[in-house]
Order: sequence, then structure tokens, then C-alpha cells
Amino acid sequence: MLIPTEPIGSIPRPAELIAAFADRQAGAISKEAFDAIAERALRDTIRRFEQTGSPVITDGEQTKPSFVTYPIDGLPNLASDGGVIPFADGHTRQLPRLTAGPFHYATYASTYLAAAKRLTSVPVKQAVISASALSLLYPAAGIPGYSRDTFLSELVSEAVADIRACLAQGADSVQIDFTEGRLSLKLDPGGSLLQSFIALNNRVLDHLSPQERERTGVHVCPGGDRDATHSADVDYGGLLPALFGLRVTRFYLQLASESDPERVLEIVHEHLPQDRNVRVFVGVIDPINPAVETPEQVCERVLRAAEYLPPSQLGATDDCGFSPFADDASTSRDIAFEKIHARVEGVRLAARKLAHSQIGA
Repeated sequence: MLIPTEPIGSIPRPAELIAAFADRQAGAISKEAFDAIAERALRDTIRRFEQTGSPVITDGEQTKPSFVTYPIDGLPNLASDGGVIPFADGHTRQLPRLTAGPFHYATYASTYLAAAKRLTSVPVKQAVISASALSLLYPAAGIPGYSRDTFLSELVSEAVADIRACLAQGADSVQIDFTEGRLSLKLDPGGSLLQSFIALNNRVLDHLSPQERERTGVHVCPGGDRDATHSADVDYGGLLPALFGLRVTRFYLQLASESDPERVLEIVHEHLPQDRNVRVFVGVIDPINPAVETPEQVCERVLRAAEYLPPSQLGATDDCGFSPFADDASTSRDIAFEKIHARVEGVRLAARKLAHSQIGA
């Protein structure tokens, strides 16, 4: 019996690369020097990912400035005073603000995918940022001569192009990062903001063919930056019924760090879409906790999920990426890869136990 298992995306960057990102921001390093450092980090990441035995890998997002800003890095029509996202430990992240149209991507995720695929024969998945996250770039006060509706139309076109380019490049799957889904319920407990996010992302998904949507999924979590979250106090019960309205076939759910995972699994079971065959990848690794899970712990978490989901609709993943922002050094690379290896081994163990239980049934 096969229980698929995949990473979410980011891996802590080497200290050399973190310093190079800072130097690039300050204009203190040449493009050639930065690219050489980034190439070393990417090669090492791919090699170590392969050593974990993971059947699907990523590039570790080594050369992304962050999981959310990669498409807009370097655009001239941005100001630095956009929305602020507070985290539970008191630190914040600030988004840019769009100052003028038109809107277009400076970088597509397929460029990262192409760089990774030339270094490995293992299937590579690619994360992309959601249209809903980038919609937050548009200021509430508006932009003279450039309407929000026009912006959203251009944003949808670019988000579609981002996904399609990755699929055309041979991505094993494309994962839409939707961490703002849970955060939206903190900003607007009534759920109107969440529903607008779902509708916008479905505008993107509706441009994809059924075959393309079969290789497209969505990831949600309460954030994970510098060992802190932005919305872990938001109840999953407000998110999941709406989330399953997204027209994808793969859902990657943070679960290992939940205080009551059984309740979350009950909600998943109750609201699992019946109009299409979906697979739910449950989080079995907590990237924020420095303790490395054992394969036995991972196995127990998979078996618990199998009490609520049939194996044909069950997968396993990490709760979140390990370092979504380029300057995050809160987790070591060694711990990240140890955790991934434990996930791979634990899922294999769970698959064997599930197979034996079915044979004996």
C-alpha cells in the first residue's frame, strides 16, 4: 500500500547564502558572486534531499527571497510600506505596496524548477504563491488610473501563467501557498475576506484544464517564520469548509502542531469534497519544534489520520516550509533534513501496517 509523502517547500539556507541575500539587498555583492553561492546551496540541498529517500523533492526555495515575494522581487512600481503581518513572538513581516499599473510578474516559479530539475532525476514539485496573497499588494485607497478590477484581472492572468509554466516544465505537481487563508479569519472573523480569497483563487483555477487541476494543490498553515506563527489561534473549523471549495485535488494541511488533531480530522472527514477525488496530505512533522520526530511518531500520526480518511485519499507532509523567508535561520539544515528523513521512514512504516491490517481484516 502506498501512502504518498511530499515536503512543503523551503529548507533553511546555508549561512553563506543568507549573508549573500543581505549583501544583495545592500548592493554589496555582484550578481556573479551571488549566483555562485546560490548554486552551491541549491546543489547541496538537492543532494541532501535525495539522501532522505523522499520520493518527491523541492529546490528548498533556496534562491527565492521569500515564498510570497518571489514574483515581484525587483519590480519598480512597489513601495515598501504595505500591509504588516504580526507574528505571535512579536516580530512582523511587511508586504510591499503597489504604486502603479500595469501588474506583471518579474520572475516565474518555473525558473526555480528548471534549475532544480537539471540537478536531479527525482520528481520535483514546485510551490507558487496564491493570487489572494498578492492581491494584498493593492492599496485600500486605490491607485489613480489603475482600478482594482484591472489589477485583479492582470493578477489572475499572471498567476495562471505561473502555474502553467511549472506544469509545462515538468513539475510533479504545483502547490499553491495559501497561508493567508487562516490569517484572514483573524483579520475578519466573519469570513467575508476568506470567501473573497477563495473566489479569487478559483478564478485562477478555472483557467486550468481538468488535467492541470489534477496536478495542482493548495497548502494552508498558521504561518511559520522564526519559530513563530501568525494565526495558530484561529480555529480550523472556520477555514476547512471554505477551503475545500477550492477547485483542486490536493490539500496540504498543517496538523502535527495542532493541539487537537482528532477534531481537525473530524472536520476534514465531514467536509471532504464528494464531487471529485481528492487527496489530503496531513502534516506529520512540526518544523517549528526543534525536536526531531521519530519514524514511530510519524507512523502513529499517519495511522490516526487513516481512521478518518481512506488510504486512497491520504498523504503525509510537513506542517509548513522550514524557512519561508530568506533571512530565517531559526532552524538548522541538519534538523530539517533529519525531520524529512523521519517523515519518509515513518510513512513507509505506516503504509506497511495499514497493508497488513487490511490483509488480516
